[in-house]
Amino acid sequence: MIWHLIAAVFAALAAAGIGLMLRHLSRNRLPKWIVPVMAGLGMLSYQIHVEYSWFDHKRAQLPASAEVVDTATGTEVWRPWTFVFPMTTRFTVLDRDSLSREGSVAEFMLYHFERHHTDLVIPKAYALNCQTRELVPMDADSREPDLAGIRTLRDASELLHGACEST
Repeated sequence: MIWHLIAAVFAALAAAGIGLMLRHLSRNRLPKWIVPVMAGLGMLSYQIHVEYSWFDHKRAQLPASAEVVDTATGTEVWRPWTFVFPMTTRFTVLDRDSLSREGSVAEFMLYHFERHHTDLVIPKAYALNCQTRELVPMDADSREPDLAGIRTLRDASELLHGACEST
């Protein structure tokens, strides 16, 4: 997080320098306030770039055995540009290395990534009946199924196809 702050300050300084250069090239015909406005635009541009490139950056860091099976976009009032161009704020990854099948039942790990002030990663074990499309979360310690959390996946679910058709 400190590196983003440092990068935002350098983006502001670079944009302010461009504002100074434009003011100099116009022989001071541009108003003085162009310099702080350019600095603010530089910081804002950097922050928007980081927010919209977060998903691609995280996906590039994943191992080859990881498959993104779900993404979610979000809009927020304090980021008005997200109403026009929603940004990816969370995604779910299927770990193919943890995938094991016994008959029509597949067991695997899902990793849920969320973008906050620091990245949040939530690992969770699941069992999936490929015939009935029932997804059951597993208890982390005992590996017993949590039947209260059972749900049925859609036919077009990427998780269903990724877990059941891969092996």
